[in-house]
Amino acid sequence: MTRRQITGFSNPTVKFVRSLRDKKHRRQERRFLAEGLRLLTDAREAGHVPELLLMARGREFHPLIEQLERDVARAGGEVVEMPADILAKITGKDNPQAVAGVYEEFDTGLARLDRASAPIWLVAQALRDPGNLGTMLRTGDAVGAGGLILIDDCADPFSVEAVRASMGAVFTQAIAQARWDEFIVWLRAGEGQLVAASLRDAVPYRGAPYAGPCFVLVGNESRGLPEDYEAQCDLRVTMPMRGRADSLNAAVAGAVLAYEILASLE
Repeated sequence: MTRRQITGFSNPTVKFVRSLRDKKHRRQERRFLAEGLRLLTDAREAGHVPELLLMARGREFHPLIEQLERDVARAGGEVVEMPADILAKITGKDNPQAVAGVYEEFDTGLARLDRASAPIWLVAQALRDPGNLGTMLRTGDAVGAGGLILIDDCADPFSVEAVRASMGAVFTQAIAQARWDEFIVWLRAGEGQLVAASLRDAVPYRGAPYAGPCFVLVGNESRGLPEDYEAQCDLRVTMPMRGRADSLNAAVAGAVLAYEILASLE
């Protein structure tokens, strides 16, 4: 099995893959970077094989790495081997994982979503932290959500930070991106209950009248949801704060609500 060897930091492939750490270049190339054997294995099991597999020279043998290499070759991709310090420069980590991969970005249009495929969906509006975004993807995978819909100006779901935080869920969850007006038109064209955590005319989140498919909406980390967005929700619920905090982290709030809704729908 042929592996192309890279020995220098100035190699064009190194420069190309490093450029994918920048959102502008990801958008131009429609490609993104994922790192780590577990994440790449999760991707393969979900039907996604990297176009370019990057491997650290001198790594320990692992059967999953060998399987990845075979699958990439079978799919017409390329396998590149390099010193660990070059892979560290690419990934931006001092102690890089033994493998990384370059993947084609997925279609993120609303039209590809099948709302009937799952009882619950997660929706985030103006979520700015890639760690929170990745956590919401991971939560969606955990609760069996159909996917994550990103509204307005959210963090990039294909950034290295978001992909890493998703723990592989970026490959198992459908992802859509839309403006609010576009999302509402799509939502009201079929079945779907829009639920938001709120303090405005809200009912307790425990025992609320949830209905599937249920779209769980969380807002920006610091500002929350715009008032006119909340007004268009079918149900607004509140979660009690027992201590000094007046709110939960956006991703945590989404997870708490998702599990409560899931329990009520089962």
